[in-house]
Amino acid sequence: MKTLIIYISIHHSNTEKIAEAMAEILDAKLINPREVDIDSLSEYDLIGFGSGIYFGKHHKSLFKLADKLPVFKGKKSFIFSTSGVSNWQNIINNTLNRTLHFHNPLKKELLKKGFNIIGKFDCRGWDTVGPFELIGGINKGSPDEKDFKEAENFARVLKDRLKVL
Repeated sequence: MKTLIIYISIHHSNTEKIAEAMAEILDAKLINPREVDIDSLSEYDLIGFGSGIYFGKHHKSLFKLADKLPVFKGKKSFIFSTSGVSNWQNIINNTLNRTLHFHNPLKKELLKKGFNIIGKFDCRGWDTVGPFELIGGINKGSPDEKDFKEAENFARVLKDRLKVL
């Protein structure tokens, strides 16, 4: 199984740490969205897309990449993220974006491109953006060992799903 994880991690390497934990289990190549060779994507059996959550959505570079993608009929994929607040704490952005979960905007774009999303993962990450900076941030120490184990277990489940599919 050939796997690619496309991710961007901006502030505290939260998403990068989670991507690395998954990549270890999936034996995946890690790459930034801006460096993706679109023509090479057909070589992969599974493609992951991840970033921190910014105002209720994944990083804009993932959406720019999604816009450029051709249709991949049934290409297996997964979505992951780290965020300072939980989905329920993000209710204002969810309401404004008319979505139930902050993965839904990216999921919608990938589904338009024919991707078959076989899993989603999210966890908390250290966040010092905006007003959180004034108090030293929230979720300091996150992601932690528990989050890494959960990311690894998620990756194992993905491997098992691919064997069945």
